[in-house]
Amino acid sequence: MMNSILLAKVLFGINVSEPFDYLVSDEIKLDVGSYVLAPLGNRLALGVVWEVCELDAIPKGRKLKTIASVLPASPMTSAQRKFVEFVSKYTCAALGSVLRMCLADVSAMSTPVAQRIVQTGILPDRITDARQKVLDIVGDIYWRTSELAAAAGVSVGVVSGLIKIGALQQISQQIDDGFAVPDPDKQSLELTSSQQQAAGTLVTIAKQNCFSTTLLDGITGSGKTEVYFEAVAEALRQNPDNQVLILLPEIALTQDILNRFAGRFGAMPAEWHSDVTTKNRQRVWRQVANGQAKIVVGARSALFLPFSKLSLIVVDEEHDSSFKQEEGVLYHARDMAVVRAKTANCPIILASATPSLESLHNVQAGRYGHLALESRPGSARLPDIFAIDLKQHPPVSGRWISEPLRDAMQRTLGRKEQVLLYLNRRGYAPLTICRSCGERMKSPDSDSYLVEHRFSGRLVCHLTGYSMIKPTNCPYCNAEDSLHPVGPGVERLAEEVASLFPDAHCEVFSSDTARNPKQIRELIAKMQVGEIDILIGTQMAAKGHNFPNLTLVGVVDADMGLGGADLRAGERTYQTLTQVAGRAGRAKLSGRALLQTHQPEHEAIDALLAHDRQRYVEAELGLREQMGFPPFGRLAAVVISAQTGQLAEQAARDFASMAPAIVGDIEIWGPTEPVFAVVRNRWRWRLLVRSGRKVDLSAYMLDWRNRYVAKGGVRIKLDIDPYSFL
Repeated sequence: MMNSILLAKVLFGINVSEPFDYLVSDEIKLDVGSYVLAPLGNRLALGVVWEVCELDAIPKGRKLKTIASVLPASPMTSAQRKFVEFVSKYTCAALGSVLRMCLADVSAMSTPVAQRIVQTGILPDRITDARQKVLDIVGDIYWRTSELAAAAGVSVGVVSGLIKIGALQQISQQIDDGFAVPDPDKQSLELTSSQQQAAGTLVTIAKQNCFSTTLLDGITGSGKTEVYFEAVAEALRQNPDNQVLILLPEIALTQDILNRFAGRFGAMPAEWHSDVTTKNRQRVWRQVANGQAKIVVGARSALFLPFSKLSLIVVDEEHDSSFKQEEGVLYHARDMAVVRAKTANCPIILASATPSLESLHNVQAGRYGHLALESRPGSARLPDIFAIDLKQHPPVSGRWISEPLRDAMQRTLGRKEQVLLYLNRRGYAPLTICRSCGERMKSPDSDSYLVEHRFSGRLVCHLTGYSMIKPTNCPYCNAEDSLHPVGPGVERLAEEVASLFPDAHCEVFSSDTARNPKQIRELIAKMQVGEIDILIGTQMAAKGHNFPNLTLVGVVDADMGLGGADLRAGERTYQTLTQVAGRAGRAKLSGRALLQTHQPEHEAIDALLAHDRQRYVEAELGLREQMGFPPFGRLAAVVISAQTGQLAEQAARDFASMAPAIVGDIEIWGPTEPVFAVVRNRWRWRLLVRSGRKVDLSAYMLDWRNRYVAKGGVRIKLDIDPYSFL
């Protein structure tokens, strides 16, 4: 009787839509989900076994290669494979491109090996002082020969001699520093009655150990973190193998959460974001896969880690637009986290002081549970919020701080309290113009203006990262010293503050001044202990931080972001202003927030002043429903780019002409040029597609893209649920 032939379908982390077929030799043992090395072209590539089947014979005409080896990492779970398939289908991204986000380097999949020098019990015939020093400190540490010699203060020859005579022996051992095991029963902070009630509900949900989505909706400073900690604790109590994922939108929030986790659970969780070193990322990936990392705190990409037993997901600041991935595979981490929880059959908690309209609509529709925290603990209360109408109180020419805000800052500083000025513009000035010829300085590889950064003396494109030293002469008319900054950035605001309050200690909090977690920690610590009087910050300072002595928040330009074609402009403005105002008065001292605006009557600002979120939500949802926009409809964007404007326009029109027949509630708008027509030396055109909720928009867009064959360097990018309209 002939033996059957084992065939494995292997998916690689490359831009492919389906796995490749490979033979499995009798010597290799693998499972569906196994990580393998297999020949791909002229190299061995890392892949995942997506399917295994048996054949009676190899089909005629097919020459199949054989899998080279199976890696020792635990196989990818079926839940994660289903998640990869869903993300691929929903975002119209190639299956292999989604898998790439799940893979680590091959070296991460094997436990590292280190040399350890141990005593054998054989004593040398002659004990010298140098030899005795070595024997005294060997202990059970992992030493290299040179390191042991240096630690003992002797030559390498002394250690080598002890090895040669058998007094010491070199052995290889696998090492992998594990993460400390969190203690769910460690004493927690005393919760208020409303916090206890919300925590009790979340604990019950964690005990049920099945999929559900709950919106934890609490005003700024209401203690949402302490509340969802209790759900984390319960998830860990349920099973020692359980794992928890906490997603955060920005690195700036990570350190505070890590410290609070350590305080609550007696152990630091695993950390995952772009600033983690390669070595530590490999360690985290490996220990998540083998179940040793119990709690992971990370950015959106942590969603693709290989959890062995995921039991709870928390998305903190769920409304934040930073959860939208804008490069590579375009996905929204909040929405995909809900899918990840469903595939793992575990609960998910979405936490925010300013929930997204999508989440609030899902609550209204009964798809999400809802827990509200409507007060701050203790004597702390929400800050009073006032508008400063810039039509009535304009700053003096060349200044940006109005008289009412300046007076409030003076009184606050006089009480030895702290001030936060919020302006979401990095650098010194958003525009540099030649006063001689009127030319506006633009990036040579895009359509965006160059932002002056006076601290570094450079002009920078925030869209592409291009930068240049600020020239002394205009590059267009050669006029000397004619380049003039227009408008304020945080650096220019700091200059104005220094002239108004020369005795105050002022610092800028932006991604230019706090570039990594260490610098962020240092600046936050200085603010918390009172070493900073006035903090001038971008959105990095607007959320998640707790400064006990901060009592005044001044928003320099509350209108920023209200204009343009972005359907979420009003929602984002309301959320951002609520978050930044919520930094004030979070302890015993009462707080105030002053919003400088030309539009105090705008519905978002008016609702904020009245502390009436529901009024704004109802008005905005009503408008969205009339337009058929999310959450009542769906959107997809198409960006067509090419090396010339003419080629991009023609490709966009050709692509538009190939749209599948419209069946049901679908509208196509465009093609047209976007706000930034040129990005990284490529010309762009775009279309926007709107559909009803019942339309499979992803399938429609994929069918459309497959009809068009891109030529001449034309690229087509599909963005399901777009957040950027530039």
